[in-house]
Amino acid sequence: MIDVTAPAVEKLRTILEEEQTPGSAIRVIMVPSGHGAQYMLTLESEPSADDVVNEYDGVRILIDGDAAPIMEGAQIDYVDDFTRSGFIITNPNMPSSGGGCGSGGCGCGSGGCGSGGGCACGASH
Repeated sequence: MIDVTAPAVEKLRTILEEEQTPGSAIRVIMVPSGHGAQYMLTLESEPSADDVVNEYDGVRILIDGDAAPIMEGAQIDYVDDFTRSGFIITNPNMPSSGGGCGSGGCGCGSGGCGSGGGCACGASH
């Protein structure tokens, strides 16, 4: 199971409300690379048959069944301060990417990581 911090749950809930898509979920996509992993967050209307579905205070998080073991112990956080604003995904099962995202994480939103850190999160608002 992954950990989703309270600030991340709050921001994800806000995104789902803004999109006005009742029942939608957030899909976490992990793409392993030679320098760690890239992560994306996308909106999904329904889980696939092999998805692992977890719910955090009413926010459903979907992870592909094949990626679930690699995502075990990962954390999704949301930061909003004067240096950056966005989601950060850290995964103890993947080596650090060496980019500016911090310990293999993924910064999304305004001020998040671009190609330098190899991260992209589609749910950034």
